[in-house]
Amino acid sequence: MGFLENIKNKLTGKDQKRYLSGFANTNKAIGQRLKVITTGNIDRDTFIEELMITLLEADLGYKTAQKIVDRVQEEVNKYYVLNQKDIFKILHECLKEIYGKDEKEIVYNEDGPTVILLVGVNGSGKTSTAAKLANYFKNMGKRVCLVAGDTFRAGAIEQLDKWAKQLDVEIVKGVENRDPSSVLVDGCRYAKEHDIDILICDTAGRLQNKISLMNELAKMKKVVSREIDGAPHNTWLVLDANTGQNGLSQGLLFNEATDLSGIILTKMDGTSKGGIVIAVKDLIGVPVYFITLGETKEDLRLFDLDLYLYSIIEDLSDES
Repeated sequence: MGFLENIKNKLTGKDQKRYLSGFANTNKAIGQRLKVITTGNIDRDTFIEELMITLLEADLGYKTAQKIVDRVQEEVNKYYVLNQKDIFKILHECLKEIYGKDEKEIVYNEDGPTVILLVGVNGSGKTSTAAKLANYFKNMGKRVCLVAGDTFRAGAIEQLDKWAKQLDVEIVKGVENRDPSSVLVDGCRYAKEHDIDILICDTAGRLQNKISLMNELAKMKKVVSREIDGAPHNTWLVLDANTGQNGLSQGLLFNEATDLSGIILTKMDGTSKGGIVIAVKDLIGVPVYFITLGETKEDLRLFDLDLYLYSIIEDLSDES
């Protein structure tokens, strides 16, 4: 079985259609554009130039895009004659190399509740992502509890409460403008008393300035660590893929404020800037664990690098 077939066979059933449709816009921005410039006789210099433009427009950022282009050019120079199949393989391998290996894995607490702290700015989809994660872990057979720790955004508590009722999972909530750290304490105590497996904590999405952000997140981490040993076991940044390079800036700030262990990229189905997946891992050094490809509770997917790469540049695999 060939290289392309091995990747394609990982996409099966409903997930094949969902993954491919979820990256349709990014596919247009990268795969279809590269297919045009690699049809017929391939001029290497033109290809390299167009590749750089394509990667920049897909929001990989200059630093990451240049790193990829340099590696691709190095590999391209090894071929006497290039075809689209060669281009697909080279580009796939170089993107995979730049992304690197995910050394940080999801941490599960073997001696009590596993605490997941979700951070991110308002509008990133943090609250709905908390619900999708609750559905994901519930389907794994876990007992899940949500904590409505975003006490500052109007309607955030009610939004998460509606999700909890729809998903039939437990929830701990306070009142608007209450200290969010105190709500997290209540959540941790509830989790210990009721044998909760996964405690998912939604937090306020304010991004006023670096000092206030650091202080607020440091306080949250401190209070949950007092309640449950090793908590938070996972601190995940929820990032809107549409924000592009601005999102990368947010990621760097949050990583400085709290030691991020993972990233969830939302709204991937609505953006042509899917290159942020590679850029965020390259620049922030934190793996993408999940992506969202829609609005329903089922539209959360574990991130798979091979499937992601195949989805966005699948058009190049059409050639034999």
